[in-house]
Amino acid sequence: MPKERIRLNDLDQSKSLTQEEYKSQVKQYQLELLNMQLELHEKQIPIVVVIEGPDAAGKGGAIKRLTERLDPRLLRVYSINKPTAEEFARHYMWRFWSKLPPRGNMAIYDRSWYGRVLVERVEGFCSQSAWQRAYGEINEFERMLVDDGTVLVKLWLHVTKDEQLVRFKSRAADPYKHWKIGDEDWRNRKRWNEHIEAAEDMFEKTSTDLAPWTVIPANFKWYARVKALKVLSRALSKALGR
Repeated sequence: MPKERIRLNDLDQSKSLTQEEYKSQVKQYQLELLNMQLELHEKQIPIVVVIEGPDAAGKGGAIKRLTERLDPRLLRVYSINKPTAEEFARHYMWRFWSKLPPRGNMAIYDRSWYGRVLVERVEGFCSQSAWQRAYGEINEFERMLVDDGTVLVKLWLHVTKDEQLVRFKSRAADPYKHWKIGDEDWRNRKRWNEHIEAAEDMFEKTSTDLAPWTVIPANFKWYARVKALKVLSRALSKALGR
């Protein structure tokens, strides 16, 4: 049977946690992740975490909670921006291949190779044939990683367009967060529907049995952070045969 298409605008964004629930569950999952990180390091099993979502969806906050109690010697976080001249001169996957973690280590990608079928598609940074071809390239790349023993976790944090606007205005008004908002963010917002369509196409074509997407409603930051911790904890536990 064909997979049911994920509709981002239909997500239940009412899910939330109390402060007490949030603090308790963050502490619980962070300890679980630390213990499993060390065990996976001993077993030389690499971990790759991909985090995508709209601007201001809380990706940075989720990554902070995922990593703040882990052994920093065994992980790297990559914030993927525009390709450098060196990267642009090569196949788009080259800069991600070069950042894959050593066995027993973890790499977290804040945005990833999925840019080819998301922002590059919407903004016209690559040809239609290039982004359409990329679905198969990505699936093959991820299949090779998983077949080689990598634990691969793909998270999409999603906020509504109204919530995004609230966060944009908050960032613009806060001198400590002003660096988080720029002209590109506002420009992307004008093409919201196109970005949603691209994301939904991406789920349909790249959420495979080997490398499924987990879509997390993120209007309530506490809920989204705990959910991200929980999904990663379950994936590591499964890799350890628990």
